[in-house]
Amino acid sequence: MESSREMIFDKLVYSCIYETQRGTEEFYPDHFLGFQLAGETQAFHEQGSIIIKENTVVLVRKNQLIRTIKYPSKSGNYKFIAITLDKTTLQQYALENKIAVKERYNGNQKLFFEPNEFLHSYFLSLAPYINKTKQATPKLADLKIREAIELLLDSNPDFKYILFDFSKPHAIDLEEFMTNNYMFNVPLETFAKLTGRSISAFKRDFAKVFNCPPKQWIKDKRLEEAYHLIKYKKQKPTHFYLDLGFENLSHFYSSFKLKYGTTTSEIA
Repeated sequence: MESSREMIFDKLVYSCIYETQRGTEEFYPDHFLGFQLAGETQAFHEQGSIIIKENTVVLVRKNQLIRTIKYPSKSGNYKFIAITLDKTTLQQYALENKIAVKERYNGNQKLFFEPNEFLHSYFLSLAPYINKTKQATPKLADLKIREAIELLLDSNPDFKYILFDFSKPHAIDLEEFMTNNYMFNVPLETFAKLTGRSISAFKRDFAKVFNCPPKQWIKDKRLEEAYHLIKYKKQKPTHFYLDLGFENLSHFYSSFKLKYGTTTSEIA
């Protein structure tokens, strides 16, 4: 059976698949609140990876790179609901409720948790929209988003330091960030934004730190890791080339041969 990913209303996305599926890298510019209805999601991010189990709520912070693997349950279903909490909506909510934050969130970075009774009921209340038995008007859709914000803050008031932090990303340590994220296959503009820089500033600072252009460094870094995995971990390229950011095997093999002057089988 085919997988499906539907935009139910403006900020609600429903995903349903019937076999294990490896997702592509995605950049999330906005926060989103997700609920694992069925199956599991393994999410890879800068700090490592997490498993989002069935009946788990996850709050994903904005400006992150994430790669996923989606696993159906034993019954054969994978279902996930995601509610986008965009900047405009959050700013309006903060203005109406006189919320202002001047410090950053210092709590649990993973931000996934068993839902309380209210959050669980909230996601179940979205079923009529997902099943197309009811259509959400713009006003009703807005109310459902606001309800999600209310319930999040009720479950943990400290989440206001995440949701209502509208400060611009500051320029972070470029070497540390790129060392942790080089395997994500995204445009340089995304790397620039995530490090708090314009694309021109990113390229300029990159040259100062690494003494070479970003694209060349990223490619070399991926190939060096590939060499290590083949030579010392005895792994096959078919098992990891996507994880290192290569789009296809032929691209990987030709790049490897060009850099090392040998084939992967000759060093294995």
